[in-house]
Amino acid sequence: MLNQEVAVQSFNSAATPSSHSDETCSCRFCSAPLENVFLDLGMSPLANSYLKKDDNGEKEKFFPLKAYVCSECFLVQLEEWESPENIFGDYAYFSSYSESWLQHAKKYVDNVITRFGLGPDTSVVEIASNDGYLLQYFVEHEIPVLGIEPAQNVAAVARARGIPTRVDFFGERSAKTLRREGLRANLLIGNNVLAHVPNLNDFVGGISILLDDRGVATMEFPHLMRLFDECQIDTIYHEHFSYFSFLTVEKIFASHSMTLFDVEELSTHGGSLRIYAQHTGRGRHAMSSRVSALREKEIAAGFANLEHYQAFEERALETKRKLIEFLETAKREGKRVVGYGAPAKGNTLLNYCGVSPDLIEYTVDRNPHKQGHLLPGTHIPIYEPERIGVTKPDYILILPWNLQQEIISQLSFARSWGAKFIVPIPEPVVIA
Repeated sequence: MLNQEVAVQSFNSAATPSSHSDETCSCRFCSAPLENVFLDLGMSPLANSYLKKDDNGEKEKFFPLKAYVCSECFLVQLEEWESPENIFGDYAYFSSYSESWLQHAKKYVDNVITRFGLGPDTSVVEIASNDGYLLQYFVEHEIPVLGIEPAQNVAAVARARGIPTRVDFFGERSAKTLRREGLRANLLIGNNVLAHVPNLNDFVGGISILLDDRGVATMEFPHLMRLFDECQIDTIYHEHFSYFSFLTVEKIFASHSMTLFDVEELSTHGGSLRIYAQHTGRGRHAMSSRVSALREKEIAAGFANLEHYQAFEERALETKRKLIEFLETAKREGKRVVGYGAPAKGNTLLNYCGVSPDLIEYTVDRNPHKQGHLLPGTHIPIYEPERIGVTKPDYILILPWNLQQEIISQLSFARSWGAKFIVPIPEPVVIA
């Protein structure tokens, strides 16, 4: 067992408004005091801090994983316990390992090229471009692109694939630098990055600076309404600083003179939003009826009411109790349980529930950068997917449950010996 070092003082950089003062932190958007807890998940390591099997002498850091809700703007958020440089400087997540995510990216590219008339004389910039999973499809259409990716190791993969990529943390500084170099983005993309940003105002301010006067910015991020309705507690982890309703994200962009003129509800990552933004007063796109419809839907559901948020924690505890009960029952019955996937969300869930290798023997992952490591906190070993066919477990717990159809299809061979799949959220469901 590794030594565990509990972090007791939050990271406090000059770039973020969050800080500790008499145990009270402030909202990273509107600076109001954060006094209302949305969900306390206890102490947890960074969700992507995978351990090497020979790290026995190293100390593993655990941080409080507590989400607050702002009583003024209703932004659900975590305190900043570790710097983005330490979290994202060397990253283990590579987007191209998910076939369904690649299909999602290609469909998006085909749609926006047609909708916004993109071509060789326009420019596309993606923030947090990862390994070039999305920009590759613009390159196929000979549309100039630039990826901005903070992780050196991931950016290197994108460059090797011929995707121009700059290593940087995006914000007002980097946006001004790009403008001085003559770049204005006709399309500015950010998929699953908005939640990872500790300084929201600097980030959205950078979008406003870099976006062409008639340009469009699209952002995708998990939808707080879906998190709430389906008790997706595992989508809360330290790398996700913020959790957005449409009501709140609309306020954030409006504060930087940007208007959300369209929004789509997506199935990705358990339920996401894709917002379309333009400069207020300068954009040319008409307001979609979907904007007012979603705004009214969230208000009716209670997302402009503080009491609605405060009712969530008891539901999370019930999800925890049911998963522990299922795994302990399986163990008593002599059943072998293994996991599929080593995603950040799975690490939150397993640590919150106190699961260890005595309940889940191992997990597997297609990403070779994770194979041969241990999951943070629980120390469950990660192997290649072929191991499932060797050990023939009774149950396979799908940790990236948002990809369950893709995974069950990949592992259909496991049915030959009677293996069953488990989807853990919002409660364990067995799929034969």
